[in-house]
Amino acid sequence: MPDADSLIYDLKGLKCPLPVLKTRKRMKTLAPGALIIVETTDPLAIIDIPHFCTEDGHSLEHSEALAVGHRFVIRKKA
Repeated sequence: MPDADSLIYDLKGLKCPLPVLKTRKRMKTLAPGALIIVETTDPLAIIDIPHFCTEDGHSLEHSEALAVGHRFVIRKKA
């Protein structure tokens, strides 16, 4: 689960494909092994974010539904 050093990336209100595109861009700035928490309200993110992680080699550590949207905890590939 995320720790105090995790980055929370709020992408609520953005529609497909922006959550994945912005997450991919932000991931490039992170150190290998870093955690990022992505929060989104896009209903397609439950398909798109896991696919993005698999495609780019990152680890989807956790995914959960929120009252509004979803939260994804992603670990950047080493």
